[in-house]
Amino acid sequence: MTVMITEAAGNLLDADVDALVNTVNTTGVMGKGIALQFRRAYPAMFDEYQGAAKAGQIELGRVQVWPTGAMTGPRYVINFPTKAHWRSRSRLADVERGLVDLVRVARELGIRSLAVPPLGCGHGGLDWGEVEPRIRDALAALDPDVLVLLYPPSGPSAADLATTRARRPQMTPARAVVVRLINTYVECASGASLVEVQKLLYFLQVAGESLRLDFRRAQHGPYADNLSHALISLEGHYLVGFADGGARVQEAEPIRVVPGADALAAAVLSGHPERTRRLGRVLDLIEGFESAYGLELLAGVHWTVQENPEVREDPVQAARRVRARSPRKGHMFTDSHVRAAWTALYEQGWLAWPEAGAATEPYADGPVASAG
Repeated sequence: MTVMITEAAGNLLDADVDALVNTVNTTGVMGKGIALQFRRAYPAMFDEYQGAAKAGQIELGRVQVWPTGAMTGPRYVINFPTKAHWRSRSRLADVERGLVDLVRVARELGIRSLAVPPLGCGHGGLDWGEVEPRIRDALAALDPDVLVLLYPPSGPSAADLATTRARRPQMTPARAVVVRLINTYVECASGASLVEVQKLLYFLQVAGESLRLDFRRAQHGPYADNLSHALISLEGHYLVGFADGGARVQEAEPIRVVPGADALAAAVLSGHPERTRRLGRVLDLIEGFESAYGLELLAGVHWTVQENPEVREDPVQAARRVRARSPRKGHMFTDSHVRAAWTALYEQGWLAWPEAGAATEPYADGPVASAG
């Protein structure tokens, strides 16, 4: 008798099996994809995983087992680390090592059935054509009659299905840094709306990347109409979700990177350290502001201070000027959150430091990223 490995479809969390396998990183973040679904379905599991990650106990090549304690349904959630940091890409070698440990744990616990996601694919950047045979080969070592439900990368959304007949554009260094920035952001945020992509590329251009985007002041902060042309050229080749750009902001699908595009972008950028440095600057700046609210706030404050030099030394006046832009901004942004953005921009060198004596008290309204 041999192990029964069956391709499955649908929601992995609904699988009728002894153990559910979840893909995680080693830093304690479950912010996207199937990991986010597990976090919502098993909050106690997430707390234990996060605590173990902070203690340095989540390692590549070693799975973490969490007993559900349920009378029915899955008996275990098995957290399978596929990458070190949420910004990193997965490596086949780490997946292979983890599979060895998964087999060990399944044998020790007497697991008779398990559901396995596409380890390291999707946001991890690995190719399913390379990962699938490794999963099948490794799990073939399980005891006979064990059932494995193997979930390939999920099918395309409506935006994915939009016909792309145009010739695939070359992955230039400029396109590569855009793809990497969007992909890295998507991994730590709840998605990437067009507003968020606009703000990410606004800061990338401010950092010195020549994107030729014509940013103007708009309802949601700095906005470049000509970005749409660039996104349409990448749609279906390196990005999906934008389609033809015709959807309203509230109805549009999140923009994301297609499997394999991030790995290609990383390879292109390996010979461009200056572009990689700019990418890192933007990612460092937006930490704590990873949401549409946070990025609109951050970009709006930067634009306002640049446009109104008289408020550059006074965060109180800057807050008043930002909130006076429109009733919407006056209602949405708080003075302390504007101050938080103002301080971050100065501390990280995106604005010149004001003279000594300017008020820079810490903000007190809670995390900026989750506001609004």
